[in-house]
Amino acid sequence: MKNIFQKSSSNWVKYDKYEWRTATNGKCYITPSADAKPSIYNPIKDYEKLVLTAINIGTNTMNRADEAELKESIINFVNEYGMLGLMTALPTTPDFITYEAVYLPKNHFIKEESISTEKYLSYFFPFDKIDFRKMGVEASWSMDSVEMIALIMTMKNKPQAVMMSFQKEYAEPYEWLVEVFRDWAFTFFSSFLYYQDYDRLDENERNLYRQGIAAFGGVAPTYRIELRERPTIVWDFNSLLLCVQMMFSFMLTDENSSMKVCKHCGKAFIATRPNMEFCSPQCKNQYNVYKSRAKKNDTPR
Repeated sequence: MKNIFQKSSSNWVKYDKYEWRTATNGKCYITPSADAKPSIYNPIKDYEKLVLTAINIGTNTMNRADEAELKESIINFVNEYGMLGLMTALPTTPDFITYEAVYLPKNHFIKEESISTEKYLSYFFPFDKIDFRKMGVEASWSMDSVEMIALIMTMKNKPQAVMMSFQKEYAEPYEWLVEVFRDWAFTFFSSFLYYQDYDRLDENERNLYRQGIAAFGGVAPTYRIELRERPTIVWDFNSLLLCVQMMFSFMLTDENSSMKVCKHCGKAFIATRPNMEFCSPQCKNQYNVYKSRAKKNDTPR
């Protein structure tokens, strides 16, 4: 499975600085800072770290970490990898700008099956309006940012909506991000526990795990081959969310998968040996210390 990504590439945009802001509707959003600078990077280059970081943020949400801790972990993730691109991940197509309305499959965030393009964009541009006009299937969008013009020229094959999500005005709701990270962690632990506890589960419990996993999925990305130093698969992800989900899916279903859960801290990690039970020497030492103390406390005096 590693060979798939070692011979692959992709690109995504991240800014060097993000911040939390509260909109007039009282909701909290993450958005690039006013003085932030964009850059393009390859999210596949260190895909294992990307996926594990996402899962472990979700683990914190499942463990009901406080809001300050979650916000810190999410902003650290976004500083390193950019925003998830929810705006283009949720609709049935990332080219929704070219349709009369935005069509949405069932999701956690928007109940309507179809809404106007303007209303949909308002979910992601809560602070400053962008110069966008929609008339039927026709749309016009303009900006005067030199940085954005350079990005558009560099990533001209991306759908217009994807490029719009790279604007500084773009924002993603905190509550939605928490839900996405939680779903990833739930999927991982459902798979892990299903096989770990298989013999102890009855058939109804097994079916619950199967149904939970079956709900996980996404739209397959397109790809092309470029002749670089060697033939390279270039994946055209229209959201970082889809990128994470695809790499996560490959890692989860790989017959040689080395993804495990630390016996002490409960975080996901990549085991370098088949018998590894801890994500770090520190966790192993702490586990043994706690285990030793527990034995002493249970010893009759």
